[in-house]
Amino acid sequence: MKSRWLQITAPALVAVLGLTPAGALRAQEIRPLLDLRGEWKFELGDDVRWADPKFDDDKWTEIAVPSPWEDQGYPGYDGYAWYRKHFNLPTGWESKDIVLELGTIDDVDETYLNGQFLDYTGEFPPHYMTAYSMYRRYPVPHELLVPGDNVIAVRVYDNELSGGITQGRIGLFERKDVIRPDIALPAAWKFTTGDDAEWKEPGFNDHSWKEVRVPAHWETQGFKGYDGYGWYRVRFNVPPGYQDQDMILLLGRIDDFDETYLNGERIGKTGTMPRTEMHYTSSNDYLQLRAYTIPAGRLKPGEENVLAVKVFDVWLGGGIYDGPIGIVTRGHYMKFKRTSTHFDDWVRDLIDFMFH
Repeated sequence: MKSRWLQITAPALVAVLGLTPAGALRAQEIRPLLDLRGEWKFELGDDVRWADPKFDDDKWTEIAVPSPWEDQGYPGYDGYAWYRKHFNLPTGWESKDIVLELGTIDDVDETYLNGQFLDYTGEFPPHYMTAYSMYRRYPVPHELLVPGDNVIAVRVYDNELSGGITQGRIGLFERKDVIRPDIALPAAWKFTTGDDAEWKEPGFNDHSWKEVRVPAHWETQGFKGYDGYGWYRVRFNVPPGYQDQDMILLLGRIDDFDETYLNGERIGKTGTMPRTEMHYTSSNDYLQLRAYTIPAGRLKPGEENVLAVKVFDVWLGGGIYDGPIGIVTRGHYMKFKRTSTHFDDWVRDLIDFMFH
């Protein structure tokens, strides 16, 4: 049993300090893939065009990363600034599970990859919430990467004292301790805010819903600042060979609670949906890896299957934000459980990321 200090203090640190889930991943084997420490392009101010990979940053200053910008010739500056870094991917990246690490950023960041909103930590004004001590680790979807020149753009707001990408590991890393789905699900899902029981039905017409990337916080895809109910839906086919096997659905991590339906029937849930959107309690369910047994006969080989996921987000980041996403055999899942580091060690990760 964990000590009383860990039981009480670690969840409190998550809530009080505004930790986004990307900074509290379960214990995993992380290996360096591409070191991005060194000179980055830098500019004071704030302009959304600076996220565009085609933006010409040749006239920007170069500063060392990681380091407070006060130590790089900008003493006393508080406010907005942007960083940009160009890089080429190493050979063999296509088969790897990749995360971007940006150490700690003082105070708030939004991070873009090739012009796409990747993730964020903290809250910008007018609803400012510092995240200066939170370690940034953002999952990188393969579909955002391109052969040749790639561009990371980081929007930063500093409220006081030191500012910028201040310390820690900077680069792309490979997560080795990750289960690979036997049946991959599409990266593009349908999504809408609100709540309607009809949305779980396989025959519901979701064509007017917005297409979003999964996994990713819904804030990065046009729903910034939204807390409350949202629904995801995706259609997929099951390849031959799995008819007689016990299967398990993996939905990664979801912020905060979910109810999951396959072809109209509920197959799993995590957390308790509030009776009203203003009635909820604190929870660490957003850190839990979702794995749901698929009852026999629920999958339909050779036919279209529909997965619908109802989500409630309490605050900050929301939605299906981290993988793995897909379906595995029970044998594959149990092999992974026996060989992987257990998720219960997340408190150790939290402390390690905060103080190292």
